[in-house]
Amino acid sequence: MTKKIDTKERTLLLSDISIKRPVFAAVVSLILVIFGLSSMKDLAVREYPDIDAPIVSVITLYKGAPATIIESQVTQIIEESVSGIEGVKQITSKSREERSEVTIEFVVTRDIDAAASDVRDKVSGSIGNLPLDTESPVVLKTEADASPFIWIGMRSKEWNAIQLSDYADRYLVDTFSVVPGVAKVMIGGERKPAMRIWLNRRSMAAYGITVNDVENALLKQNLELPSGRVESNRREFAVRTDSGLVTEEQFKNIVVMQKSDYLIRLSDVAEVNLGTEEERYEVRANGEPAIGLGVIKQSKANELEIANGIRAKLNEIQASLPQQVELFVAYDRSRFVDASIKEVFKALAIAMALVIAVIFVFLRSFRATLIPAIAIPVSLISSFIILNIFGFSINVLTLLAYVLAVGLVVDDAIVVLENIHRRIENKEPVLLASLRGSRQIGFAVIATTLSLIAVFVPISMMGGNTGRLFSEFGISIAGAVLFSSLVALTLTPMMCSKILMQKQSNNFLYKGSEKVFLLLNQGYEWALSKTLSFPIIILAVGIAFSAAAYNLYKEVPKEFAPTEDRGVFLVVLMAPEGATLNYTRDYLLEVEDKLASIGPQGSKEIDTLFGVLAPGLSRPSPVNFAIAFVVLKPWQERLRSQQDIVKEFFPKLLGIPGANVFAINPPSLNQPGRKSPVQFVLGGPSYDTLKDWSKVIINKAREENPKLLSVDADYKETKPELKVDINRDRAATMEVSIADIGRTLETMLGSRFVTTLNDRGVQYNVVLQARNKDRETPNDLENIYIRNSKNNLIPLNNLITTNETAAPKELNRFDRMRSVTISASLAPGYSLGEALDYLDNLALTSLPPEARISYAGQSREFRDSSSSLMITFGLALLVVFLVLAAQFESFVHPIIIMLSVPLAITGALATLFFTGITLNVYSQIGLVMLIGLVAKNAILIVEFANQLREQGRSIRDAVKESAAARLRPILMTTIATVFGAMPLALATGAGAESRASIGWVIVGGVTFSTILSLFIVPALYDLLARFTKPSSHIANKLRSLEDEYSKNKLQIAE
Repeated sequence: MTKKIDTKERTLLLSDISIKRPVFAAVVSLILVIFGLSSMKDLAVREYPDIDAPIVSVITLYKGAPATIIESQVTQIIEESVSGIEGVKQITSKSREERSEVTIEFVVTRDIDAAASDVRDKVSGSIGNLPLDTESPVVLKTEADASPFIWIGMRSKEWNAIQLSDYADRYLVDTFSVVPGVAKVMIGGERKPAMRIWLNRRSMAAYGITVNDVENALLKQNLELPSGRVESNRREFAVRTDSGLVTEEQFKNIVVMQKSDYLIRLSDVAEVNLGTEEERYEVRANGEPAIGLGVIKQSKANELEIANGIRAKLNEIQASLPQQVELFVAYDRSRFVDASIKEVFKALAIAMALVIAVIFVFLRSFRATLIPAIAIPVSLISSFIILNIFGFSINVLTLLAYVLAVGLVVDDAIVVLENIHRRIENKEPVLLASLRGSRQIGFAVIATTLSLIAVFVPISMMGGNTGRLFSEFGISIAGAVLFSSLVALTLTPMMCSKILMQKQSNNFLYKGSEKVFLLLNQGYEWALSKTLSFPIIILAVGIAFSAAAYNLYKEVPKEFAPTEDRGVFLVVLMAPEGATLNYTRDYLLEVEDKLASIGPQGSKEIDTLFGVLAPGLSRPSPVNFAIAFVVLKPWQERLRSQQDIVKEFFPKLLGIPGANVFAINPPSLNQPGRKSPVQFVLGGPSYDTLKDWSKVIINKAREENPKLLSVDADYKETKPELKVDINRDRAATMEVSIADIGRTLETMLGSRFVTTLNDRGVQYNVVLQARNKDRETPNDLENIYIRNSKNNLIPLNNLITTNETAAPKELNRFDRMRSVTISASLAPGYSLGEALDYLDNLALTSLPPEARISYAGQSREFRDSSSSLMITFGLALLVVFLVLAAQFESFVHPIIIMLSVPLAITGALATLFFTGITLNVYSQIGLVMLIGLVAKNAILIVEFANQLREQGRSIRDAVKESAAARLRPILMTTIATVFGAMPLALATGAGAESRASIGWVIVGGVTFSTILSLFIVPALYDLLARFTKPSSHIANKLRSLEDEYSKNKLQIAE
């Protein structure tokens, strides 16, 4: 016996040293807390972990080329050049009129700067293969944070949009840009001032003036040149010829041409006024025209600090604003982040209080309860050191990890404390009980810690965007558990030796409750002895419950992430192809009217309505598209959730004729929010084939599945076009340059920046274009003249013919194949998994085998995350099994421990089924966590039974005594874990849906598996332990061989 104890002393020096040197143990914990607090201060606060997706875009412009030419002569060549780059995950492209955009997504481990550099090298090498008139391709890195997280609305009842834009550009952009952490401030809906010259084609024809004449006059007469200097012996003057034009009158008086007896001025052939550079773009706030200041933050900056800084700056400048201008926060993403993080902190505090209450109920001692109450914050604060080392942030996922960690970190302290407490109750001296109790349980603490870390490490190593998001979650819990075991083996035994007292059975509470616990123990022992008589029946029950998991898995709806109440939803409006900005605006106004009458409270539920016509950072954007951000009142001021409001509003939107309008609940986990959740991609040989295939899918889906809403395809030959064919032979005969024809059409029907004007230090463009009424019908091309090389005027309609056609607005490619994407929204209660399964089956039965099926957006993330989580689950099972096998020096004991995992999965899936929660990325992470959580209870029983077997007990006696002795710590740790997860399961407010998913999985899984494993694990041990030998078997055999060898050697020597 003595030898065994000596061996354990050598293996668990940590707890022995802590008891013998209490100051040392206290100092170690204090140092950890100090470093933890210091690390916490340096961590950024964000909504989600910082994951900049390694995406590179290549944009190429080819003036005058239709989408078909762009796709075949530009897009395909660029795709071929970049496809061989290392680490390419996916290539997608869009070919529009005059514009090609190729997007290359790399694997998550690829460095974005190196990837962009490789793309530049490959693209520059392929420029020679592009058409001659193609502009140089532009390579851009797509930053995840490069979109505004705060929009500041700006409006005025007296100023127009041009004046507001000018004021914002001159005074406000720089003011907000200097707030710490701000990368850039952009002006949304900016009406940048420009001198607009509206050409009158009839007057030009009457005077014999062409577009080239006007352009040349502007270039020659709007100059600002240095003209040298005038100098004498003692003084000199710089001479500047101020020939630059600024005012409308100066531009009107430009001489375009001189006839023999009079001058033809610009005002004779055009209307000149100070207007706006971009007219096909508009922003509205609360039903009125406005402009928006979009704040983009630096990638590592603290979102909440910037938001507070912006609001402080806004209050600061209110006094200096012109009386006519109103500034207000229209949209603030950090509002959800702030509210969500506060809710998680609240859950953390409640979880800690509940866990400490559980410990007090079981131990019935304030002194004993104080020990884990100190251990919890020490373990959690210490783990911030690991977050700082890895460069992580404080975000919703890391805080979620800490709430769950409360129930885990206290487990080690509970197990050690309970064992010491039990020894003191058996009249052992406090100091000796602390030493022996911590030594006895030390191996179990290390085993449970390693098994938990073994679960969370695979979570942090998951692939894809989901893996990168949840790596911080996994490492946060693993760090907290690691430090909790360190605290349990240092601070907890030391505090037990100093705080616990021998006489605890005197108080009334103890005496009253002890009877309850004794009855509980006696009842369990009786039930256990009965079940051990029929182990096969118990195993059959366990197998039946485990098998139920498969049926439950098929029944539970599946999606990528739960729909959260983020306090905002989006309304997307798609007008028919060819619709004008005025058409789209009229429908957006109708949407605004419908929103005003929403719900029983009317518009009181809405805080701000922020609408954008033709949105997009790359101009020009399609004018038949609009989006509205509907910002709701704060959570505590609303009676209904965002989802309920969208549910009521959805049918009203679908009922709007003349446009496709639908509402979207913005997705969580950094998913793009403007697109529908269903993105089903068909790949094939030609667009005609794909068009036919997509029609089959869309028609059947509309007929058979009413739960799929707004089913549509991104390929439609509905964009009206006026095709202009130039008669090249006639142009050559009349000596007219083809370039002049193209330039004239571009200027008259589009718009051209010809020159600039300088107004108070700011440069603005001078824009040339035909009047609106001169470009309303195809017949307006008739009265346009072009000058030939002999200075004669030639009517344009002599050189061209026009015909009306319809063409697709863009041609898409997916992984270098021509593709059509079918998109759809989901009816309330219909999950993304069900929708994709339906479409997969429809494609399988309705399309030929050569049709290629893939997914984009949320649909792709859902499919990828589901497969990666399955792999993670399997990997976690394997790693935990191997870790336990190494610790127990047996492959049988880990099997006994791991067979409680299927019971937990059944419990978790049953809980999801009855609560109506989906199987999503959060609940799946919870399922992976269960492997470590439920293994802990089995480890306690098996490890103590092994110790008793080493002392000579039979297998059945050992397991009965072990299960009875470990009943209280198992119940304590289980209830602590369940109560720790309960604030998540019953969460309310911002982001509650995600927290509830993982919370209910833990509550259901741990509760169900604990109740059953208290009987199944002993039964399995009773059946299988006979095939194992104690872990010290070989060591003991070696020792006896050494003794025998030494004895023989001694006898020979004698």
